[in-house]
Amino acid sequence: MSLNGLRVALLAENEYEDLELHYPLLRLREAGAEVVVVGTSVATFLSKHGYPVKADVTGDEVSADQFAGVVVPGGFAPDRLRRYPSILKLVRESHQQGKVVAAICHAGWVLASAGILKGKRVTSTPGIKDDMINAGATWLDQEVVVDGQMVTSRRPDDLPAFCREIIALLEDGR
Repeated sequence: MSLNGLRVALLAENEYEDLELHYPLLRLREAGAEVVVVGTSVATFLSKHGYPVKADVTGDEVSADQFAGVVVPGGFAPDRLRRYPSILKLVRESHQQGKVVAAICHAGWVLASAGILKGKRVTSTPGIKDDMINAGATWLDQEVVVDGQMVTSRRPDDLPAFCREIIALLEDGR
């Protein structure tokens, strides 16, 4: 398992779910990827429980062609992230370029707002199931769903399967 030389964008905003940001951050780094924290500003964002993460760059400063994939953590952060055109553009263009796009829990809101769910099989927290379906997706209650280069999961308990599938897709795309 080696993601050496690959760059992955990890999105951040206030009130992210602690584990859903830090677990992928550490797993991807452990696998050798360079993880770039992309925020709505270059700031320190606080999780739902007050744990900090500092954004390296803003969505305005990056483009999809700089990354092998993008990971969107859940919590309440996705409701903020989806209000930024540059964040949605990064996610949409990553999808259009065949890059890995991964979302867990409430992060499906960002995929819906980016307009990339039509015809996809996905999962999310059950609380946004209707939003995912209304965006054109087929919603499944599974720990992880992979459809092409899209990886989705439901909750923190699903993080091992979520990260395993992200890493597998990134390795396959080398």
